[in-house]
Amino acid sequence: MSDFLNAIFGDDILLSFGILSGVLSACAFLPYVRDILRGHTHPQRACWLIWSVLGTICLASLIYEGATHSLWFVSVQVGGTILVFVLSIARGTGRYFNRVDYLVLAAAGFGLVMWYFADTAAYALGTSIAVSLMGGTMTILQAYKAPQKETMSTWLVCFAASCAAVLSVGSWDPLMLAYPLYLFTLYGAIVGAMVMGRARSRAVPMRRAA
Repeated sequence: MSDFLNAIFGDDILLSFGILSGVLSACAFLPYVRDILRGHTHPQRACWLIWSVLGTICLASLIYEGATHSLWFVSVQVGGTILVFVLSIARGTGRYFNRVDYLVLAAAGFGLVMWYFADTAAYALGTSIAVSLMGGTMTILQAYKAPQKETMSTWLVCFAASCAAVLSVGSWDPLMLAYPLYLFTLYGAIVGAMVMGRARSRAVPMRRAA
């Protein structure tokens, strides 16, 4: 695999992308936490619980596989996710566990078992990303149906942070790129869902007035 960015810009630039992704991630969570405390944003408890567990597994997997600069982004993301889940206990919406949640956690456990026996974190990382999509889907749907319950600035900055994180990897290594690319796609989808949800909300009164 060729280190495409490393060859062009050098390791210092990759480190800068990594630090930038971490700083942007930290900044992204500030308005989200603020809006939760003010009662403007109501995170899905199950979603953020799933993300907390799976994000921690992904972080451990990347550390095990030798990730470097992209760990700035992943570490801050996991820390912020855990913080939001803690706040959602008192200020969020939805149940904690249902049948689907148990299946998700069982799948994550299967990935850890495969990691142990195969001596590679690829199984745990891949399984965690796959089942994390289920939690992400809930947030995407909420962002579309009730965009006022989400914080646009947080998701926009998270999207920018994920872009920097992808660049910080510096190679075509699919294992190192998997998690940043997954979050890049997820955050882009959430932002898109909010934009469409707001457009739909504005269109309803206009149709009624007509």
